[in-house]
Amino acid sequence: MAEAGDTPHARRFVPSGRTTVTAVGWPALGLAVAVGGWWLITSAIPLIHPAVLPPPAEVLTAFREKSAELLGGLATTTLETVAGFLLSVVAGVLIGLLLAASRAAERMFSPLLVAINAVPKIALGPLLVVSLGWGQRPILTMVFLLSFFPIVLSTTTGLTTTPAELADLARSLDASRWQTFRKVRLPAALPHIFVGLKVAMPLAAIGAVIGEFQAGEGGLGYQIVQYSGIADSATAWAAITLLATMSVALYSSLVLVERLALPWVRETTSER
Repeated sequence: MAEAGDTPHARRFVPSGRTTVTAVGWPALGLAVAVGGWWLITSAIPLIHPAVLPPPAEVLTAFREKSAELLGGLATTTLETVAGFLLSVVAGVLIGLLLAASRAAERMFSPLLVAINAVPKIALGPLLVVSLGWGQRPILTMVFLLSFFPIVLSTTTGLTTTPAELADLARSLDASRWQTFRKVRLPAALPHIFVGLKVAMPLAAIGAVIGEFQAGEGGLGYQIVQYSGIADSATAWAAITLLATMSVALYSSLVLVERLALPWVRETTSER
């Protein structure tokens, strides 16, 4: 006879304290390994010239000396990334809904969307500067162009791959098309949509930096170009480190939103 501790629910249960330690401990360990490797190849066994990759101590010193300027650039880049990402979410979900609702629209416009996505976006940078000028407009456009396609694709895929048993259940209950969409198709598509959002979020950060490289008047990308141009690689790497931290924080925030919005996903999928 199986004991209470052998039930599936009991085996899946993990104390909240242990979950917190796991969620924080493993990333902290990974960060420590990365910083240790960085220190090893730049200080202990100098394999890379400091002009290319300065030691962690020099980067930390540069951050302390120019923290106000770097944090101001972080705020600018974060605002551009989030604003462009939200624009891409609105447009991407709407386009995905259109393509999922009409097979004719999907056949007409899917090749065009693929072609637009295939164009290297950095090649469009000079054209955006010429047409939109300097400042945030070309940067937001670059963020949008880089991040909206995964959202369109995930939305369309999610809405067109509803499990057959759920669709049959809705038809058997004589549900209207709107009721089927609201109660069945959209909830079933949300995990797919969040996959697209999580792919698009790092791309949004990349788009913001590319835009700042070519049209920026501030932000971390602009600072990376400026400090690299005067051979201040320590400060440039401090800006790169802040950029990576921002990307991780935004991605983690999106993962948290997914867990809060879709609590049933973790309960209905297998664990590794």
